Amino acid sequence: MCSGRVDMAHVLRAFSNGMDGVLIGGCRLGDCNYITHGNYYAQNMVLLLRKIMEHVGLNPERLKIEFMSGSESNVFVDAVNNFVRSIKEIGPFGQNEGIEKDELKARVAEVIKLIPYIKVEKNKKLRTPLTDPGDRESYFTRDEIDDLLDNVVSYYIDPEKCQACMTCARRCPAEAIISAKNQIHVIDQEKCIKCGTCFEVCPPRFKAVTKIAGGPVPAPLPLDERTIVRAGKG
Repeated sequence: MCSGRVDMAHVLRAFSNGMDGVLIGGCRLGDCNYITHGNYYAQNMVLLLRKIMEHVGLNPERLKIEFMSGSESNVFVDAVNNFVRSIKEIGPFGQNEGIEKDELKARVAEVIKLIPYIKVEKNKKLRTPLTDPGDRESYFTRDEIDDLLDNVVSYYIDPEKCQACMTCARRCPAEAIISAKNQIHVIDQEKCIKCGTCFEVCPPRFKAVTKIAGGPVPAPLPLDERTIVRAGKG
C-alpha cells in the first residue's frame, strides 16, 4: 500500500488505543512508482501530526516515517530496531508526557473528530511536495497549529436565509443536519465534523450557511419555530 494512503485517523486511532509508537515506511522520495508521489503527502502528514501531538501534550518522537526501497531489507530492519529502541527509552504511552493515560487518550480522540476540518484547512500544504529537507521542521509551526486547534471553525445555518431546500442535508457526510420539508435546517454541532460541505453546497441565492471562527455558535431555533411559511400560504 502506498504510504500516501495512510490517513491521519489511522495514526491517531493507534495512539487513542494506547499504542506507544507508530512507524510509517514509505518509498524513497522521488522514487514513487505512481504519478501521485503519495510519499510526499505522507511526509507532510507526519510533520503536521507531530505538531498536533505537541499541541495535545503527546511526545512527537512517538511518530516517525522512514523512506526506503523494497530491496533495502537492511534499512527496514535498522529502522524498526532503532524505532523500537527509541520508544522503549521514551516509555509507555503517557508516562513520558506526565499525563494520565485516559486523559491523553481523550485529547487524541477530540483531535480525531477534527480530522476532516484539519484536512480542509491544511489541504494545500499537505499536497505540496516538500523537497528540501531543511524546510521540514518549520513547514508547520507550533503557532500555526495552536491557532488551528484553538480557533476551530463552526458552521451555522441562518434561519432568516434558510429555504429548506435540503441540499446541505443531502450532502452532509456526517448526517449532522436536522432537516424536514418546509422546516429551517439546523446543524447538530455535536455531530458536525467541520468539513465545510454545507458551506460549499448551499445555493448562492440563499447563502444561508455561515462560517464562524473561534466564536460561539448561536442557539438554534426551537422546533416549534422552524416552520417556513411560503408566500400565499397561511
